[in-house]
Amino acid sequence: QGQVVESGGGLVQPGDSLQLSCAASGIIFRGYTMSWYRQAPGKRRELVASVNDADTINYSESVKGRFSISRGVSKNTVFLQMNNLNSEDTAVYYCNMHTWYPTAGDYWGQGTQVTVAS
Repeated sequence: QGQVVESGGGLVQPGDSLQLSCAASGIIFRGYTMSWYRQAPGKRRELVASVNDADTINYSESVKGRFSISRGVSKNTVFLQMNNLNSEDTAVYYCNMHTWYPTAGDYWGQGTQVTVAS
């Protein structure tokens, strides 16, 4: 059964950097998008960044210039490099893999907590 697993969250200070990792397993994919979402307390889950099989990348306006998404060599991993973190980045970060070829599927990780506090 397919799954995605995140890692790399933690407690950091404002201005620090942190890298999140996500690995997919048990999923057959050709056409897909891997994305990072986040959900802060009392707020809706929002898209942070995404990359697809054609290496098309998108970022939310709130993280442009600070965050960077990349795929691993094996293509079943994705990283989120987060620089110059601030308190508004505090949230649970979720990895999502959405596939459409050869089969449609939607896979969510369990989430990893990122807390930015001085």
